Amino acid sequence: MRTFDLRTGEDSFVKDLRVVRWEQYGVDGDLPFQAMWYSVPPGSESPLDQHPELELSLVVAGTAHVLTGGVEYEVQQGNAFLLSSTEAHVVQNRSESTELTVFSAYWMPADG
Repeated sequence: MRTFDLRTGEDSFVKDLRVVRWEQYGVDGDLPFQAMWYSVPPGSESPLDQHPELELSLVVAGTAHVLTGGVEYEVQQGNAFLLSSTEAHVVQNRSESTELTVFSAYWMPADG
C-alpha cells in the first residue's frame, strides 16, 4: 500500500489556486490515470480551462460551483463531477471563509 499526503506535497500555483500533482509521488506508468488536488481560496475561481482529458473530480472540502456550457452546478463536499474532454469550465469557491479542495483524476478518452 502507498499513501499520498496532500499536506506534504509540493505546491505549484495556477493563478491563486494551489495545485499538488501526483507525478511527484513516482506513480508515472503505475496508474491508468493522472491525478491532482487543487485548492481554491475563499471568494476565488479557477481560470477558464478546457483539455482533451476526461476529468473526474471529488469535492474533498467546501462547495464547488462549476460553470460549464452556460450552466452552473453546485457540488457539495463528498460529491463528484465528471467533465468531458470538450467542456470548457470554471470552478468557483463562493465561500467567504472556507477553502475549496478538490481531488481530480484525469485520463485520455478511449478511441471510439
